[in-house]
Amino acid sequence: MSDLTRRALFGTLSAAALPAQQRASRPKIKITDVRCAIIGQSPVVRIVTDQGISGYGQAETRKVYLRPMVLFYKDLIVGEDPTDVERVMMKIRRLGAFKPWGAAVSAIEIALWDIAGKVAGVPVYKLMGGKVRDRVRIYNGGFRPVFKGQEPQHYAEVVQQMKEAPEGFTLIKMAVAFHNPAQMNAMPGEWYDEPRIGGTPHSNKGMLTEKGLKKIVASVEAMKKVLGDEVGLALDAGPGWMMKDAVNFCKAVEPMHLAWVEDMLTGDYSPYPNADLYRDLKMQTTVPIHTGEQIYNRQNFKDLIEKQAVDVLGPDPEDVGGIGELKWITEYADLHGILMAPHGIFDGLIGLAAHVHLAATLPQNYVAFEYPYGQPEWWYDIVEGLPNPIVKKGFIDVWDSPGLGVNFRVNAAKARLSPEDRGFFD
Repeated sequence: MSDLTRRALFGTLSAAALPAQQRASRPKIKITDVRCAIIGQSPVVRIVTDQGISGYGQAETRKVYLRPMVLFYKDLIVGEDPTDVERVMMKIRRLGAFKPWGAAVSAIEIALWDIAGKVAGVPVYKLMGGKVRDRVRIYNGGFRPVFKGQEPQHYAEVVQQMKEAPEGFTLIKMAVAFHNPAQMNAMPGEWYDEPRIGGTPHSNKGMLTEKGLKKIVASVEAMKKVLGDEVGLALDAGPGWMMKDAVNFCKAVEPMHLAWVEDMLTGDYSPYPNADLYRDLKMQTTVPIHTGEQIYNRQNFKDLIEKQAVDVLGPDPEDVGGIGELKWITEYADLHGILMAPHGIFDGLIGLAAHVHLAATLPQNYVAFEYPYGQPEWWYDIVEGLPNPIVKKGFIDVWDSPGLGVNFRVNAAKARLSPEDRGFFD
């Protein structure tokens, strides 16, 4: 078989298939440093190489404590070839865990893909199998107008603002019930366990009163009346529900054709998934059931997927172990008829780029990802490479720049560094 025929049948030869002499002529790139800076409130990872190419990853805004966790992995990966993403990840993945350790591992993984794309001169999506779609759907994420109160009409007012937003959202997610402490606190006698624990995210839990259940349902009805069938409505509702209340609520909202109800039983900072409970809930309602944003690593999705315990999964690429890990989970979920709608509200602009490249490659069980904003607003001044406008009619066009395609305006970014992080870009 001639070389021309071989290329036509099998494509361009990979580096591994080149003759040894040609492979040897390519200088091997090595990781020389791993750094972490808190820019605004966002932990940003920079992986530095001996060829002057750096890759960037980001963890969720507000994880200002993450620097030592990122640096814990430094000695394990310095000297490695960052373009061998899976080999590097095999050294650190098993040392991660549920929040916050998974965030450190995830940010490193995303930075590795950024380097690999820059070295190859191609966008990250090319390294992950290529595009399935040229534009990716998002939902509102970080766009949350201020409530003037907690009555049903106030929910209607807020979703009206979302419906009219310039992004043209085709899907909107709203927080209700235990995921919205303001709503619960505005309803005296809404649940039987009166003490409010506080101090940690979404720590309250208990049996709802009839009054409380009706008030939450009325809020959903008010939002759905505004959105109609023009814009989809999803609910972030927990965790905190008891099973019977969750079933009764889902049955009450079944006629509204919701996109999903999220994290009713476990979720967010719960350090475990509860597949058996979720399957019990799913079997008693036609409302799509969603969970997964807090979960780290593919193994911890095994029961949810294999038991078909939920209808929709929502891992966060900045907590689950990175974009390669999330793609693996999506493919496996697809085999079991489960949809994918990744979490991402606090993932920042580097995280946004990672979401776009990932979503472009996902199979057809992909729905939409949660759209992160730059926080604070000056983040838009310190990076370049994003489209303008970023979102058009509820979608983001996938760009073709090498790596993640979003880079720092270094001088502008340096001005935002704290004294502790002054050498981050050096």
